[in-house]
Amino acid sequence: MIQEMVKRVKKPTPKFFRVMRNIGLTLASISGVVLAAPVMLPVGIVTVAGYLAVTGGVIGAISQMTVEGGE
Repeated sequence: MIQEMVKRVKKPTPKFFRVMRNIGLTLASISGVVLAAPVMLPVGIVTVAGYLAVTGGVIGAISQMTVEGGE
């Protein structure tokens, strides 16, 4: 099963999902910067940043696993 996942990740990703993957990575990066900020931020902003980190990670993972041609 792990070998099949590795093969799938190495296959070409459609353009739409490459864009989505990049959006997911951007969301995760922005949230990481907010969460690591050396200043005290309001609780609402920190909570939203946590949700953005999870959302960005899920979008990136799903987009990376999508391949052209299907199986």
